[in-house]
Amino acid sequence: MLFSGVYTAIVTPFRDGRIDEECFRALIDWQIEEGVSGLVPCGTTGESATLSHEEHKRVIEICVDQVRGRVKVMAGSGSNNTTEAINLTRFAKEVGADGALLITPYYNKPTQEGLYQHFAAIARAVDIPLVAYNVPGRTGCNMLPATVGRLAHEFANFVGIKEATANMSQCSDVISACPGDFCVLSGDDFTALPLLALGGSGVISVTSNIMPRAMADMVKAFMAGDLARARELHFRLMPVHHSMFVETNPIPVKTALTLMGRIGAEMRLPLCPLSPANQEKLEAALRKAGLL
Repeated sequence: MLFSGVYTAIVTPFRDGRIDEECFRALIDWQIEEGVSGLVPCGTTGESATLSHEEHKRVIEICVDQVRGRVKVMAGSGSNNTTEAINLTRFAKEVGADGALLITPYYNKPTQEGLYQHFAAIARAVDIPLVAYNVPGRTGCNMLPATVGRLAHEFANFVGIKEATANMSQCSDVISACPGDFCVLSGDDFTALPLLALGGSGVISVTSNIMPRAMADMVKAFMAGDLARARELHFRLMPVHHSMFVETNPIPVKTALTLMGRIGAEMRLPLCPLSPANQEKLEAALRKAGLL
């Protein structure tokens, strides 16, 4: 499969209101050293919703430049405006990204036909591997298996989906509806191992921002047939997964990276610092995992 393993939905560090490029490059190098298969800049975890178009492009550009082909880069380039998504995806291709991650259009709640037409337009316009991102809890719409299968069979460059429904029945139906080499990636750290067991190809992870080696080792263990080791790592990681979502992502993961000394504490409104009670929960989980 084109995209398999652990892809970190990497945070975007800020300093004094701007992208902290030096810090971002150091994070990228650490992720690669720890064994991830790829990086996803400008996803939800990268605060894409608060980046200007110029900043969005710059984050992708920095990531591709720093990676230098060592792992794959799947650039977040989606929008609820199809023309805007095409333009961002073209830019991702121009700077050398290996693929593009495209969120289903949010807020305008397209029909299944509208979703098909949106992704079909992008697939026709830009010859780069495309991965849809289905996250109904964020977008207000659910891309159904029949729509995914229709696109996967009609467009060779529509190669995968990030499924963040946490619905294993729907994930099973997606896998059944698509060609055998179609990449179904978990969009929820909690469901990475169950989805692998169904035939998924990996995970686009929040937790791997802070525990990249453990996440990578879990997936590698499963793929090597060592289910006992994969399960052990899955259950060890579960408290950390829960801590990453005590408040809206990416507030907890950026807080964790700050506590670990890897980034500054800055995030952009409307995101704001963790409440004291949730800060305690997060710190307890990080201590238990040996990160503090």
